[in-house]
Amino acid sequence: MNAGRRLRRAVLPAAGLLVVLGGFGYLLYGGLESNLVYFLTPSELVARGAEAYDVPLRLGGQVMPGSVHWDAPALSLTFQMTDGARAVRIRSRGAPPQMFREGIGVVVEGRYRPTGLFESSNLMVKHSNEYRAPHPGERPEALYRTLLRERSGGE
Repeated sequence: MNAGRRLRRAVLPAAGLLVVLGGFGYLLYGGLESNLVYFLTPSELVARGAEAYDVPLRLGGQVMPGSVHWDAPALSLTFQMTDGARAVRIRSRGAPPQMFREGIGVVVEGRYRPTGLFESSNLMVKHSNEYRAPHPGERPEALYRTLLRERSGGE
């Protein structure tokens, strides 16, 4: 009977440890795949075909000039995004960021639909990380005017 008791004392903790490790393994590997969000370019997205439909994705590229359509009453923005090789139609709900314009780099989060439309739930503008402080005697307002002129196509 002492041998049986010793065996149980050795097996029960080992079995408990195995169950705990198995549970962690399942949570780590089984739950991880469903929570991944891939970052793709339009070419990579189109190349994935049906595998890319209706899964959470991030898509990065540039806004194609002449493709932006903003419906203010409906808060609906549609445009085409390109990586230079392929283009994808994007629809985003809500007001776009202030810096959004044609030709700028953007990242959208959402889902690619079988219709070929990427429905974005989040639109982020990629911008330069360069900061230039005004030179002595230069007024910040002058820098803002230059920025606004660039955004509107110049004067």
